[in-house]
Amino acid sequence: MERYAQVIVDVPSRQTNQAYTYAIPSTLQTKIAEGMRVVVPFGKRQIQGFVVGLTKENPDNVKLKEIEGLQDLQPVLGPEFLQLAQWMSQQTFAFMISCLQVMLPNALRASYQKSVRRLTNNAFDTEIEQFFGKQQEVFLTNDLDDKLFSKLEVLIKQQQIEVVYHVKDKVKAKYQQVIYPTLSDKQYQELLQKIPKNAKRQQRLLNCLLQLAKKGENGLQKDLANIFELDNQDFKIALQKGWLTRQKIEHYRDPYQKEIQSSQPLCLNSEQAIALEKITHDIIAKKATTFLLQGVTGSGKTEVYLQSIAQALKLNKTALMLVPEISLTPQMVRRVKSRFGQDVAVLHSGLSDGEKYDEWRRIKRKEAKVVVGARSAVFAPLEDLGLIIMDEEHESSYKQEDMPRYHTRDVALWRSKYQQCPLVLGSATPSLESRARAQKGVYCWLRLNQRANGQTLPEVKLIDMRKVAKYAPTPDISQELLEALKDRISKKEQAVLLLNRRGHSVFAMCHDCGLVLRCPNCDISLTYHLDTNSLRCHYCGHEQAFLKTCPSCQGKKIRCYGTGTQKIEQELQKLLPNANILRMDVDTTRKKGAHEQLLEEFSAKKADILLGTQMIAKGLDFPDVTLVGVLNADTTLAFPDFRANEKTFQLLTQVSGRAGRATKKGEVLIQTFNPQNYAISLAKTQNYERFFALEMNMRHRGGYPPYYYTIKITASDKDEATVARELYRLKNELQSYLSSSAKILGPTPKPITRINNRYYYQIVIKYKNEPQLENYLQELLIASQGKQRQGLQLTIDRNPLNFI
Repeated sequence: MERYAQVIVDVPSRQTNQAYTYAIPSTLQTKIAEGMRVVVPFGKRQIQGFVVGLTKENPDNVKLKEIEGLQDLQPVLGPEFLQLAQWMSQQTFAFMISCLQVMLPNALRASYQKSVRRLTNNAFDTEIEQFFGKQQEVFLTNDLDDKLFSKLEVLIKQQQIEVVYHVKDKVKAKYQQVIYPTLSDKQYQELLQKIPKNAKRQQRLLNCLLQLAKKGENGLQKDLANIFELDNQDFKIALQKGWLTRQKIEHYRDPYQKEIQSSQPLCLNSEQAIALEKITHDIIAKKATTFLLQGVTGSGKTEVYLQSIAQALKLNKTALMLVPEISLTPQMVRRVKSRFGQDVAVLHSGLSDGEKYDEWRRIKRKEAKVVVGARSAVFAPLEDLGLIIMDEEHESSYKQEDMPRYHTRDVALWRSKYQQCPLVLGSATPSLESRARAQKGVYCWLRLNQRANGQTLPEVKLIDMRKVAKYAPTPDISQELLEALKDRISKKEQAVLLLNRRGHSVFAMCHDCGLVLRCPNCDISLTYHLDTNSLRCHYCGHEQAFLKTCPSCQGKKIRCYGTGTQKIEQELQKLLPNANILRMDVDTTRKKGAHEQLLEEFSAKKADILLGTQMIAKGLDFPDVTLVGVLNADTTLAFPDFRANEKTFQLLTQVSGRAGRATKKGEVLIQTFNPQNYAISLAKTQNYERFFALEMNMRHRGGYPPYYYTIKITASDKDEATVARELYRLKNELQSYLSSSAKILGPTPKPITRINNRYYYQIVIKYKNEPQLENYLQELLIASQGKQRQGLQLTIDRNPLNFI
């Protein structure tokens, strides 16, 4: 019986956010399956789509367009991910196509090209004839001359030429030549005796083939060429002589080619053993339990993870381990690979498209059983999941800020329930939401209160910069911190310094008239970068040369104010000329592999001081780090965000935990202008429970999560009046749908109102139970599509992590 395909097309809009029915050609009836990518006609063009269903019914009993072709031999998305995409689309107010695409590596996303094809043999004018040359069809490029483009448009209207749309797959597997010896070792020895003594290259080649023949092996041409100093021409001649055969075989790109020494499980203390026993029980029982593994820094959470993964593998199940940032991936990958070897695959944004595609295929083909990765790894196509682990679960980088705006924790919870496997959320400083759920019994609460090696937590001291700044060697480094750094360097120990602000100076200002140099596209001051002597906007990417003359008063006294990591590096080099300093921030880690390289250098003790932003604050484990310095603990407190205290406490506690992780005692010095703030004072003693109680009280009084759910509606337009007017209209509309217990904050301009020449306003809804709200928001998205064509963009973010 004839079947029809339900296809989600690659057109991200509310009007097309539905499955379209296509006829399946007879040649594809037995080949097509749900989860495959297909090429379909849509309007005048051809586009990619995903088959999300197969049916025997033609819903409207009309003539349907046919699928043009399949892009896959096997489904790229299984039933689990088709269901997950449907749930995500509703949960995150996103287009279904966006949810399907985010689950796949970039290599599996289509690229589109247009060409023009002659329909007649009529002679065209000289310019058009030159454009076509002797070809019937020519691909269009972005640099097409306007005059030529206009002529082509006329011919299209006259139906003398037509536009053809092409869907191209980006998938490119990597192949390598493999050399196979065709003769016996005795025959190669005979050939060697006949070769002239001056034919050195042939001798080397025959020796190469002789070694392979003796061992009964083959070899990669690239490797053999390096070892025996040969090139492709040598192998080509040998092929012609019948000395060897060659074959191209698919070869995975390996993002981690370095050899890693294997490791053995460590002996667990009583707290770790209890945690492992409970997790293992639910792996065996196939229970979708969510565990909160709350352990002080250095308590051995990672060892619990590794031994839990081993238990899942013993049962022939797979495991997924998530880390919040790629800066944490190198160390974690090394630890996981040392335990599980080639069973481990890696997925994160620092890999090339080809590497991600190959790792994804290894997982899909069941050649890897353990996946380690950042946010997007939550979509790893693992089957028979026995365990999901989410390390540093409190981290904000687990939230995707673009469509679809999912939180990794929510997706992990969904997969845990679907696969009937436990989910472990680990942190020394859990998010208030997770900690509250553990207290209520929604999550199973596991606690590690002692460091795994029996060492005490590092001694933490607050340095009140209000009192010591006037005597400090620089405005940013106190005398006490400087002396502590000198002491560690003299002892051949290492230090970590945190300043959560990159660049050299926060802003540049004219000393004569007070003008602050601002981004022309955004309402934000430009940051000075010393390495390029330029001013950059960290929002839109605008960059300009540093100005010597004030554009307002023509004065010559433009000075830089504030402090970033570049400036601290410069100051440290003056104060400690013999110290080796590594800086780790967004600017120094742009290149592929930079995170790993910097951490390897620090691990090899090629540097005394690791200076960086928050990317160095968590997860890193270096036995010789005995000093941690926080240069300005107040940075995150300054944000107009209800989570500012929570983020400050988490950051200070996490970075403090980098000190004294091995046998040497650790010390932490925190410089602050607000030592009385409870987030800072409680971070000194790592007293999470006291902080939790105080912060929950503040949230309850203010009516914020976890006591309320929140929705943030953001609108933007190039005209400020338009966006403000629209949000005031929405507020009035919302009030008729919401109960009196719900609260609407705004409309207000966002703290940075203009970004990239667009004005941003927002409304925040706080609520506990609003039955009509969900339908209203879904309808609002559909209605907003018409206004989007006029330039007004609207986004809805469920439970946003910040309101700034």
